Amino acid sequence: MKRVSVLMGGPSAEREVSLNSGANCAAALKEAGYKVSTIDVTRDLPALLKTIKAQKPDVLFNALHGRWVEDGNIQGILNYLGIPYTHSGVMASSIAMDKPMAKRLFADAGLRCPKGVLLHKSEVMKGDPLPRPYVVKPANEGSSVGVQIITKSSNARPFDGIEWPYGEFVLCEEFIQGRELTAGVMGDRPMAVTELKVDGGFYDYAHKYTDGVTQHLCPAPLRDDIAQEAMRMALVAHQTLGCRGVSRCDFRYDDTNGDDISRLYLLEINTQPGMTAQSLVPEQAKHLGISYPELVSWMVEHAACDA
Repeated sequence: MKRVSVLMGGPSAEREVSLNSGANCAAALKEAGYKVSTIDVTRDLPALLKTIKAQKPDVLFNALHGRWVEDGNIQGILNYLGIPYTHSGVMASSIAMDKPMAKRLFADAGLRCPKGVLLHKSEVMKGDPLPRPYVVKPANEGSSVGVQIITKSSNARPFDGIEWPYGEFVLCEEFIQGRELTAGVMGDRPMAVTELKVDGGFYDYAHKYTDGVTQHLCPAPLRDDIAQEAMRMALVAHQTLGCRGVSRCDFRYDDTNGDDISRLYLLEINTQPGMTAQSLVPEQAKHLGISYPELVSWMVEHAACDA
């Protein structure tokens, strides 16, 4: 029986999501027959190393989200320890969290992404950096933390009425109207496409993790070639960054003037998709006939360190 330690919590803005994901994963792994322990990760690195040493896991299940724990930092520590861990390694994790760098690589791979520019926060505050509507987002956060949509009809400006503890540089992108889609990848195969129907606003942090406020349509009601293109792009993005295990790509599809495959845009990739009760990858796995315990078991059995 393999011993699995689930890493959860962490110091990022996504701590609560990680605790939720980790608890779900731990329960499913126990159901699947593994000997499971959990570790609430904080900034106390000596304590983390001491706990890992005491638990003596065969595999570390990485259920952490956000900066410092999803961006290659924790992955480097796990590589040094030589204990196989789930999800992507240092390089893929670091690049995926660095949204401007990931966009460059996606463009080189021929993937359509919204036009964007990386600016210092002070430059954005001087005036609109792009024609409205446009999106303002942190350059290195996940779960739509800090994302703002600056609309044509609003007098609002970036950062109005909000705190911005997300760094000095900001990614500004053209806003793509239309439908919100997401596609998971499991190893070397795309999973499915889900459409996210939000009642007002967009698929932000609250909509992602509040039960009942977003409708998930899986599989998405799309023309087959559009769905296949989304899954192809998700797989190419996964492979371009060298991701391992499970990832998930988010898309916008503008069909306001009819179906047009060239209006499908990759927004970003998530190397540590959520595993809460509202999360999309477990939902897509279920659609494929893969239960939650089977999904996390697959992730454990495909755990690895960087070569």
